[in-house]
Amino acid sequence: MHERVKFIAAASDETRSFVSVCEQFGISTKTGYKWLARYAEDGPAGLEAKAPVARECPHKTADAQTDLIVALRKEKPFWGPKKLRGVLMKEHSELSWPAASTVGDLLKRQGLIRPRRRRVRVAPASQPLGECTRPNDTWCIDFKGDFAMGDGKRCHPLTVTDGFSRYLIKIEAMIQTRGPEVRRAFELAFQEFGLPSRIRSDNGPPFATKAPGGLSSLSVWWIQLGIFPERIEPGKPQQNGRHERFHRTLKLEALADPGANVVEQQRIFDVHRHEYNDRRPHEALEMTPPAKHYEPSSRAYPRELVVPSYGDDFKVRWTGNTGYFSWRAQPVLVHHSVDRQPIGIRRTGETTHEVWYGPVLLGLLDDKDDKPRLHEVPRSDSKQTRSAGKEDPVSDNEVPVSPPPNPVTVNSQPEIVT
Repeated sequence: MHERVKFIAAASDETRSFVSVCEQFGISTKTGYKWLARYAEDGPAGLEAKAPVARECPHKTADAQTDLIVALRKEKPFWGPKKLRGVLMKEHSELSWPAASTVGDLLKRQGLIRPRRRRVRVAPASQPLGECTRPNDTWCIDFKGDFAMGDGKRCHPLTVTDGFSRYLIKIEAMIQTRGPEVRRAFELAFQEFGLPSRIRSDNGPPFATKAPGGLSSLSVWWIQLGIFPERIEPGKPQQNGRHERFHRTLKLEALADPGANVVEQQRIFDVHRHEYNDRRPHEALEMTPPAKHYEPSSRAYPRELVVPSYGDDFKVRWTGNTGYFSWRAQPVLVHHSVDRQPIGIRRTGETTHEVWYGPVLLGLLDDKDDKPRLHEVPRSDSKQTRSAGKEDPVSDNEVPVSPPPNPVTVNSQPEIVT
């Protein structure tokens, strides 16, 4: 800087030639004229060194591509750079698209990304539930929180997703959450997509009750279809985390502007379902939509229900029309949802017996009781499924899960308590 100031002073001396001044400072006349021009424009500040600026960037994203990125982001304000890039690569495959990080930087410069609030991260909890290794292994279900529609009525969205492919099987705008209405929605889903091996839900009605084994009319119907009703532990929604994550997407993309009535709301849900299944990329699916990974079940919806079967080491008792079965010539209450159904009883000790309905352990009987009743299974000894009439070892931190037994008619004479 000091040398450049001295050069400007020497160049101002009219008695000396400009060429001789440049030779004195060891610079070319081109450089000399550059410093004179900077001094004339900005004064002494113009003599400070400046970082070199490229005249062009060969890797700059083309303006046409930038416009497409910005337009899609405005159309889908809750989609991140990876999803935007995945859709654009599919819809404009003739173009070479930048990395997702570059798309993110571009959106930041455009003011289309707000920084996320930092949250404390905790280690994920283990999920002692059935594995999802192929489509229709497990369907995940729940009710999204209800909200008011334009006509003032409350909408309770019933959502059903495939745990493996994340495919949105059904999203139904419902006014009531009662068992018959929910059953009708599942009948339509089973007719279209077939039967899953398991259905995973929370412990609320109509999926479960406080009855032994959590049985409800809906879960009993599933068992008669050969579907195991799988329930997460109370207070642990992370055990159904994939479905809970879908609810977050549903809230952002389909619930911001409720419909005028249930018909209009169902139309909104149908549009979102198509968008979610067929267009929206999913990170867990290598940025492909769920429809690429889902196929209907090979198990068709049957015309008639059948009852569960039991192994040779079981005694079978049939319930009457009030949910009781007979044991030691005395009635034992199960639940009205299993009226006129076979109950399997297996001895496990000198005086103790396990009581099952299909693949669900209902409780324990103890012959020491003067009046037989179902006892709750201790937590540490809990077994929630059976397989071929054999006991499987169960650790304190693991709940075994096996497919439900083949639902065939029990070969025994019914002993019915009315």
